[in-house]
Amino acid sequence: MVQPWQIIDRVPTQAGLLELRKRGERDFLITVGGQVLMNSMSNRSELTLGQLACGHLKHSIQSLVLVGGLGMGFTLKAVLDTLPATARVVVAELNPVVLAWCRGPLAALTDNAVADARVKVEICDVAQLIRRYAKDDAPEKLDAVILDLYTGPYVRSHKRNDPLYGSIAISTTREALKPDGVFAVWGEDYDAGFAKRLATAGFVSTRHRSGRGTGHVVYLGRIGAGADKVTP
Repeated sequence: MVQPWQIIDRVPTQAGLLELRKRGERDFLITVGGQVLMNSMSNRSELTLGQLACGHLKHSIQSLVLVGGLGMGFTLKAVLDTLPATARVVVAELNPVVLAWCRGPLAALTDNAVADARVKVEICDVAQLIRRYAKDDAPEKLDAVILDLYTGPYVRSHKRNDPLYGSIAISTTREALKPDGVFAVWGEDYDAGFAKRLATAGFVSTRHRSGRGTGHVVYLGRIGAGADKVTP
């Protein structure tokens, strides 16, 4: 018999009740307004995102990576597993309760990734942090910007003014990156308009599916290198 879901915690948000649910030892859901945002048993695309975004940094002595969205911590865990011990990772998360969940009931899923000495979590909008690093007088630039948010780019994303996926935001992200930096984005499905905006901003992008049976896509944008293609 399938076990029923138990509500572990819930907090009100503008989008509705944000809930953490559990079934068994390692089966968790995060929902908002009754809609499933993520499932601990379906994390392949998050792992793909973290690994691809930081693959070029495996042997970098000093690297700085920004992750937008903590979720259950799977993308962060993949990033940490790919990066060397000298790397630094900044995570931007809007809701402090998500951080509390990753430090508490979800910690065992990722070997408590948020407690890694390389990690700093800021409770803020990731767009705010990107703008900080994009300033001309920023003390340092980023090696990678990774967006793993509840809503990725989709066909109705505002072409110009969307705060994360619009043309202005993409150009700002480029300014926040080092010349060989990477912009990696999770999406629920492929959006040709977003890919075109990446190209207009000077990113040459590849698109990666996380495996058969899923529509999820990872956009991997590099500044002026590579070729536009889809990998299965």
